[in-house]
Amino acid sequence: MRRFVSTASAVAVMSLSACGGEADPGTQTPAVEPAPATQPAPAAPMNLPDGVTAEMVAEGQAIFGGVGICVACHGPDAKGVGNLAPDLTDNTWLNISGRNYDEIVNLIMTGVAQPTEAAAPMPAKGGSSITDEQVRAVAAYVYTLGQ
Repeated sequence: MRRFVSTASAVAVMSLSACGGEADPGTQTPAVEPAPATQPAPAAPMNLPDGVTAEMVAEGQAIFGGVGICVACHGPDAKGVGNLAPDLTDNTWLNISGRNYDEIVNLIMTGVAQPTEAAAPMPAKGGSSITDEQVRAVAAYVYTLGQ
């Protein structure tokens, strides 16, 4: 019985340590960061619009999944969450042609007051507080998804 108690205690201490809890006073295992949600990779190298760089596309991807909060409605895979927002990875665009980078920038900047299929309007900048420069980066990323 004593061996069982010792083994159980060891497992409990190891579990606390793995979760960032303290096994012994003064020692702590660093917390493990959660894995980022999977986002679609930008399309293979392509002709980007004038003024758009590969660095902007990569930055836009990070903003899309982070401070831009785009994933809340478009999902981590950019395919839309239910009927909250449209799929950005297909060739079907509901409010603009989707082939023009400036159109995408303008749509993100102004939002979609009366969506044709989504359940609710999209506020300007998706309701986030991203900068105009960050909007251009997100638009660069979104541009690559449907091409």
